[in-house]
Amino acid sequence: MTPDIIFDFGSTRLTFDFPRGIELFGWTFYWYGAIIAVGFLVAMIYAYRRKETFGIRDDSITDMALFAVPCAIIGARVYYMIFSEESWTFITALQIWNGGLAIYGGVIGGFIGTMLFSLYMRHKLKRKEYGAVKFKISPYMDIGALGLLIGQTVGRWGNFANREAYGSETNLPWAMGLSFDTGIIWVHPTFLYESLWNLIGLIWMHIYSKRRKFDGEIFSLYLGWYGIGRFFVEALRTDSLYLFNTGLRVSQIVAIICVAVSVAVIIYNRLIRKRLPSDLYVNQTLLANIVPPNDETELDYEFEAVLEEIKRDNESL
Repeated sequence: MTPDIIFDFGSTRLTFDFPRGIELFGWTFYWYGAIIAVGFLVAMIYAYRRKETFGIRDDSITDMALFAVPCAIIGARVYYMIFSEESWTFITALQIWNGGLAIYGGVIGGFIGTMLFSLYMRHKLKRKEYGAVKFKISPYMDIGALGLLIGQTVGRWGNFANREAYGSETNLPWAMGLSFDTGIIWVHPTFLYESLWNLIGLIWMHIYSKRRKFDGEIFSLYLGWYGIGRFFVEALRTDSLYLFNTGLRVSQIVAIICVAVSVAVIIYNRLIRKRLPSDLYVNQTLLANIVPPNDETELDYEFEAVLEEIKRDNESL
């Protein structure tokens, strides 16, 4: 049975009774998959519209996605299978449309895929002309973090469609009702909490990305921001994965680690090893386009001139 979803606002009650999927030509198409696909599409469009802000001037965003997305799906599935108490066969492991994907596993898998993409790009650009900008993976991680926030903001509504990933019972005014044969239970709409948290983080990091101080800062902020939100949201959920028999929620442990890594990276790059505007990949690629690779003029002078131009055009620098 697919329970109805209810939101009660006193004099107004909203009821959603749509199925988890629709039948077309003998196939069942699930809303969850469609919503995930929309999130991915929007994230890719966003990444292409903003790639030059991070110094990416070619179509390598697609190459990164080809490495990161499959690894993210595999990571999300493997992470879930390791910590769930279910029994798995090869066939059931492949049936991801039945649920069982963990976002932190997806982040870990996506990170591994991004590192493989980095190796691919370094090999591809091994023979660079004199004066070419050295490849850096951190700008890709920054724009990937913003894409993740988009995907998670949209994708959490797939949990809404599936009637899953909700929290414990509550009597708060914004509680979500689930109508079963035995009656209605009112629970925390944790999918909504996480979606809104990700949306706020996306808006903030989108604005701040124009003022970032070092490559990789947005990804570091993502780890900390999402980690903080997920730690508290996870405490409300009733379907948490636990660290074997310890009673500890895996996502909360990973969230704490992510926040610690985020704080350490930001402190190191902002306070210990202070960065200059010239360290940003976007400024390095801009300089490479303005100063010819074989220019025999004083590059320090040219570089300073370019930075002054950048500062005038961009107050953040």
